Amino acid sequence: MRKAFGLLVAVLVLAAVLFLPLIGTYNHLVSLREEVREKWAQVETQLQRRLDLIPNLVNTVKGYASHEQEIFDKITQARAKLAGARTPAEAAQANQELSNALSRLLVLVEDNPELKANETFNRLMDELAGTENRIAVARRRYNQAVRRYNTLIQRFPTRFIAQAFGFQPAEYFEAAQEAEQAPKVQFP
Repeated sequence: MRKAFGLLVAVLVLAAVLFLPLIGTYNHLVSLREEVREKWAQVETQLQRRLDLIPNLVNTVKGYASHEQEIFDKITQARAKLAGARTPAEAAQANQELSNALSRLLVLVEDNPELKANETFNRLMDELAGTENRIAVARRRYNQAVRRYNTLIQRFPTRFIAQAFGFQPAEYFEAAQEAEQAPKVQFP
């Protein structure tokens, strides 16, 4: 009886030594994966805020430059693409297209001094600038969370636990390759 009890205790201690680190590692992976999801939700919130501001900005500019329909169409298309993005890579690409379209809009504003003096336009531009800063901060925080998570799932011995439980690397929110070059703005 004493021998059986000793064997049982030894098996339990061995099981604890083997499985407690596994449980701790699994829980840590879950926490980091959820942090990545939370940070992505923050990026999406700021992108949505930007999307919500743009129609007001476009409508304000339309009153002064209704003849520039191509710019307004590009903004609308890029905005729809960003709203429909499902992955960080798609969002980054659509975000770059929207930024390029907005830069064309800003050139149009420069050509309309009365628009630059418009109070509504200035307020919307201030809100958009603040939103751009929020997007940059949310994007940086998201990428930091992705780095921590991706690093952990690639480290030894966590890599084997991550693979066993199906943890996949997360995507970074990286700027599109076109972002390395300034957009070319041309009007017909």
